[in-house]
Parts: sequence; structure tokens; C-alpha cells
Amino acid sequence: MSDIKQQIFQELAVLDDMVARLRSTATNAGRQTDLEVAILTEQVRALRDKNARAADMVEQSISILKKLK
Repeated sequence: MSDIKQQIFQELAVLDDMVARLRSTATNAGRQTDLEVAILTEQVRALRDKNARAADMVEQSISILKKLK
């Protein structure tokens, strides 16, 4: 009977270890996703700024060309 109890406790210990690993993996995946979102958000912000500056330059160029007519 004690052998069965010992085996049950060993299997529970293995399961506990596996659960801890899965939780760690899930936590790390969540952190990586948060980091990726932060990086992409910053890249989008930079692209919007560049786009706005480019649009201003195009408007200025059109204005200069109209004045030269």
C-alpha cells in the first residue's frame, strides 16, 4: 500500500512540475506579446509622424508650384 502512495505522490510531483513549467511558458509568452505590441505601436507612431511630415512637404511643394505658374 505504501508503494502505491509513493507512486501517487511521485506522479503528483511530476504533474506539479509540469504545471509550473506551463505557467512559466504562458507568462513568458504574454510578456513577449506585450513587448511585440509595444514595439509595433512605436513603429506605427513613427510611421504616422513621417507620413504627416511627408504630407506637409507635398502641400508645400504644391503651393510653391502654384505660385510659380
